[in-house]
Formats: sequence, C-alpha cells, structure tokens
Amino acid sequence: MKLEIITPDKKLFEGSVKSAIFPGSEGSFGILNNHAAMIATLKEGKVELIEDNNNKIEFAIKGGVVEVQKNNVIVLAE
Repeated sequence: MKLEIITPDKKLFEGSVKSAIFPGSEGSFGILNNHAAMIATLKEGKVELIEDNNNKIEFAIKGGVVEVQKNNVIVLAE
C-alpha cells in the first residue's frame, strides 16, 4: 500500500509499505493491505513502518490524523 507522512514543514515519507502501526488517540492500531476505509486521530508517539523490502522505519509525531482509503494511507502529522 502507498503511504505518505506529511507535516506542516515537509513530507517525511512517501513510499510503499507492508504495514504501519500508529499511536491512535484511543490506543495503538495497525494497518495492512486492503484495510477498510477509516479516519482516526493520532496522539504523540511513534509511527512504525515496515517497507516492502522489510526495512523498519520509525517517525516520532506529536499528534495528527490518518486517513486510509483503497490502499492509500495519508498521515497529516505535527
């Protein structure tokens, strides 16, 4: 699935990932391919990504929103 992480200052990440784990306001949750469409708020924490080549990447965020729709994930983060 395609994932973008965007902050007010710059685009932190854009690429294809196998999975992503987010610090949701109501608790952490993961996203895999073909996940149902959703929008969720995020709290301060780390976003963990597993790229298609199995590299693990982490980004610290202060909060934000994630939208999942048709294998496209967009994160608007602080």
